[in-house]
Formats: sequence, structure tokens, C-alpha cells
Amino acid sequence: MPRHWLMKSEPDEVSIDDLARAPGQTVAWTGVRNYQARNFMRDEMQRGDGVLFYHSSCPQPGIAGLAEIAGATEPDATQFDPASPYFDAKASREQPRWLQIPVRLVRVTRLLGLPEMRGAPSLATMRVLQRGNRLSITPVTAAEWRAVLALLDR
Repeated sequence: MPRHWLMKSEPDEVSIDDLARAPGQTVAWTGVRNYQARNFMRDEMQRGDGVLFYHSSCPQPGIAGLAEIAGATEPDATQFDPASPYFDAKASREQPRWLQIPVRLVRVTRLLGLPEMRGAPSLATMRVLQRGNRLSITPVTAAEWRAVLALLDR
């Protein structure tokens, strides 16, 4: 059974428009450096799972599009690159610490901004809206997924 996820990206790093222009409209989701988010990728995410592509750390944060998991996890190459801001000196090719997963565009949507999300009672339990939540990947319930789609179709 497919699951649903919210995945945050800073638009100056990878935006929904970057995803739309990428070869095959697919990007490797790299740079995750939180163990809980990494574990979601490793243990729970599967090809075909739905993704709410969320722009974060920007003037207008919110859901900017829909995507899907397009394949399996593999070691995140940025952990081995000393020139990368995601370099991890403790990681080795034999013992990688961090993973990446391919994400493919389904469609660019209107921006479902944070204020509109906070104002929707149907999204009150969504993890991205909880105080103190800093995870870049969070699970989304089937009810939350349907509520977001309904809001996007308004």
C-alpha cells in the first residue's frame, strides 16, 4: 500500500521548478542529515509513494507540487565529497551513513502556503505544522493527503 510523505526542500537548493526541468523530471533527494528522516527513507519509503513537495526556509513556505518516490535508496554521494556542504568525514564508501532516494515530479501545483495550511482544521495534526518540528521528511496520513489535494483543487 503506498504511503505519503512531505519532503522539504529549500527552493534555492532544489525547487519544484528545478524538479520540473530535471532530466526525466527526477532528482536524487540528497543532503538529509537527520537520522529519523534517513530511517524513513531507508525503512519505509517505497517506489510509488506520494510526496508533497514543500518549499521551506523561504519567504513563502508551503506545498509547491506533488511528486512520487521513483526508486530505491542508495548511498548519498554528497557525504563523500569534501567540497560538498553535506560532506561527512565519518562516512566511508564501505560504511555510508546517509542515503538518497529518487523523487519524480507528478505535477506543479499552486502554492499551498503555510498560513492556509494552518487555517485548515483537516490538517491540524500534520507533523509539519507542529511546533518544534524540524524534520525534512515526515509521514502524511491518508486523510491529510486527501485534505491537501482538496485544498489544492479549490
